[in-house]
Amino acid sequence: MKYTKLGRTGLQVSRLVLGTMNFGPQTDEADSHTIMDAALEAGINFFDTANVYGWGADKGRTEEILGSWFAKGDGRRERTVLATKVYGHMGADGESVWPNHHKLSALNIRRAVDASLKRLGTDYIDLYQFHHVDRDTPWDEIWQAIDVLVQQGKILYAGSSNHAGWHIAQANEAARRRSSYGLVSEQCLYNLAERRAEMEVIPAAEAYGLGIIPWSPLHGGLLGGALRKEREGGGSRSTSGRAADALTDPAVRAQIQAYEDLADKHGLRPGEVALAWLLTRPAVTGPIVGPRTTEQLASALRAVELTLPQELLTSLDEIFPGPGPSPEAFAW
Repeated sequence: MKYTKLGRTGLQVSRLVLGTMNFGPQTDEADSHTIMDAALEAGINFFDTANVYGWGADKGRTEEILGSWFAKGDGRRERTVLATKVYGHMGADGESVWPNHHKLSALNIRRAVDASLKRLGTDYIDLYQFHHVDRDTPWDEIWQAIDVLVQQGKILYAGSSNHAGWHIAQANEAARRRSSYGLVSEQCLYNLAERRAEMEVIPAAEAYGLGIIPWSPLHGGLLGGALRKEREGGGSRSTSGRAADALTDPAVRAQIQAYEDLADKHGLRPGEVALAWLLTRPAVTGPIVGPRTTEQLASALRAVELTLPQELLTSLDEIFPGPGPSPEAFAW
């Protein structure tokens, strides 16, 4: 496994991030433990979760599964850089939300972090991330709450998720005024098929020293060999949801076919190319991979060892052209 610093911090993290969103809803506890053991054995030390994972009436279940895995000991917690998130409410979907039981008020942050620590069976969280922008809570209040948690030793660093570039700037300027450390990472939707983050989010992250943690690196399976799996009859999940919707567009089908043909030309698997491409991008710490099986984990691990030739990188830009930097992307 290869390692890098998380943004401007001194924290060493693996170039792949183990996403745990499937643990509970799609992967049972025993298999989840097996995947985490395999990931740690392979050198992946960066695990990502969220307080709401588990979904439905089982929100928090994913954190509990990590907690039961940590409880097995053998240095599991000590070797893991643990990231979780706060924002959403913990009630069942569709259930009315009691005031102050979601978003980023100081009160909810205080309650949510204690609840996550209990479910995770640990006394500290390495990276505490704001799952979404809270437009109703001032950054001074958020940073005051975070500073207290850092002083108490409950969290080490704070990060954002799904924030715009100007939110990152606003957050870190507010932190600077308070002499707080500010955001050290941004977890955003970023992949070959979805490159809008390159306009403002990634430049803001570079300017403020944040590490980018891309989620959905295969764009819901679209970049994981969706057409090949469709032809072979093995795409029941890979061609569902976002991927299936996208493939109804003839232009997208042609684009993905060109991509899969390019991967074949170089003797590579499409999903591994998509992950390896992200590892070449500025500010990217590592993409989040959410394997449901150890076989899927092994495929993701191979991507870390790939060195994509310049010819392939150029061809990928031709198939999936980025938007270009801001403001040139929308101005003269």
